[in-house]
Amino acid sequence: MRKVFLGILTLLLLVSCGKRQDSEEGLAIFKYNESAGILTLDPIYAKDLPHIWACNQVFNSLVAFDDKMNLVPMVAKSWDISEDGKTYIFHLRNDVQFHEDTCFYVKSSLRPFDKLRAQGPRFVTAQDFVYSFNRVVDKSLNSPGLWIFSSVKHDDDHYAFTALDDTTFQIELSKPFPPFLGILSMTYASVVPHEAVEYYGDDFRSHPVGTGPFKFQYWKENVKLVFRKNPNYFERDEEGERLPYIDAVSISFLIDKQVAFLEFIKGKFDFMSGIDARYKDELLTYDGNLRKKYEDKIELITEPYLNTEYFSFYIDPNDELGPERAKAMRQAVNLCIDREKMLRYLRNGIGEPGTGGMIPVGLPGHSNTIGYGYDLKRAQRLVAENHLEGYLLQLSTVADYADIGKFVQSQVEQIGLQCKMEVMPPATMRSMRANGSMPFFRSSWVADYPDAENYLSLFTTSNFAPSGPNYCHYTNPQYDKLFDKALLCNDLEQRARYYTEMDSLMMQDAPVVVLFYDEVLRFVNKRVKDLGSNPINLLDLRKVKIGD
Repeated sequence: MRKVFLGILTLLLLVSCGKRQDSEEGLAIFKYNESAGILTLDPIYAKDLPHIWACNQVFNSLVAFDDKMNLVPMVAKSWDISEDGKTYIFHLRNDVQFHEDTCFYVKSSLRPFDKLRAQGPRFVTAQDFVYSFNRVVDKSLNSPGLWIFSSVKHDDDHYAFTALDDTTFQIELSKPFPPFLGILSMTYASVVPHEAVEYYGDDFRSHPVGTGPFKFQYWKENVKLVFRKNPNYFERDEEGERLPYIDAVSISFLIDKQVAFLEFIKGKFDFMSGIDARYKDELLTYDGNLRKKYEDKIELITEPYLNTEYFSFYIDPNDELGPERAKAMRQAVNLCIDREKMLRYLRNGIGEPGTGGMIPVGLPGHSNTIGYGYDLKRAQRLVAENHLEGYLLQLSTVADYADIGKFVQSQVEQIGLQCKMEVMPPATMRSMRANGSMPFFRSSWVADYPDAENYLSLFTTSNFAPSGPNYCHYTNPQYDKLFDKALLCNDLEQRARYYTEMDSLMMQDAPVVVLFYDEVLRFVNKRVKDLGSNPINLLDLRKVKIGD
């Protein structure tokens, strides 16, 4: 396989004359490291950023979000939504091709051997989306993306996905759900050809066939993954030039982040997302700026990230404090934390202080006036008035957030409460929070799709853990009613007002301590041009250029 790979690279070298060259390999190759590893390239299993980044180079969905979080056409060139908000009709492009692959020229159960198509492009049709979406909801495949179609009309055997003709695709919902269109941009909803899934079987995970800007070339697991330019990609730039510009994408899998960092500094990698505590002070000042010695080699790109970091309380109806004293305790903890100090000294200024509600900066509905600022005197007064002196708060966190846990512990103790911190493995924490075994614990929520409903659903009564993500067991009938109203509202501005009202109501009850809203932090080799950034931290390489 290695010889084949080297042969293909040699061929690409010969055909790349006239392009800007990578000085080491002769090709314009975008290189990055993925320390978390990649287990599959099947988009129905792309549940985290490492897998989403890789799969998004190979696959496309009906729609997509641009860097400004505007919903834009992708395989669907346009769409119509019925007045009742329950029927979506997508009008597909007729020029989107699947990657050229052996799978299209072999026998298939869905295509008799004597009807194999002639050599030529395999274009995407509406039936391909019916097939692809049915894979997501096929319970035997255990896709973590099954939930994205929970609002689609269905019974035990059938979901309402319909190909009206080759270029018209229809989805019917059981009830209106305004965020649904945005959900269809997710990697889970990528279009795949049935021929590839049938031909490769379980190996489709390691031999993906899609429509994206890059096509699969080589994967030595835990060592290197390579995609090469798709010469038939359907998108073009404003001047009519076919995208993408670069020749290939190379992903390495160095587990040690410190080693990967050193390789990045040497120029072996072009991109690094986020920053590890072990070298944050080497790269960044306390104010979050790039240190001068790296300014000629690296560009720092920052942007609000749709990620809210917080600590959660488990609201026990049988709490010995009683509901009012317990609420006062939670409010006091919210008020005693100096979030600006925490960000400056523990995160080098990365992030925005969490003085609003759960909805992060950048999403409609966010308000920085509905949360808690630093007010030590008010916190101490709440403790005294409710006779909470000496109350023991058990705080659970994971190793990566132990420094923030210690900071919160010290802040809580200065208002007269006791705080005991326990650091546990992530798997243990996930298990314990699901069954309500932790009174106060570290949490975070990264948006699956850019709509505040994604955050506010965490606190509805119907989503109580373990069957849902409401690990706080927060319940408020007024909140639930507002949530239902928002889901029936197609007016974006009115829906945002509902979201703000819900967030404000929830924060008054204080089931969480919002610590900060994260930022996308991208370190980019200065030879890379036009990488850009976005609030959901997607890696879009379609318009990237590699300079000298």
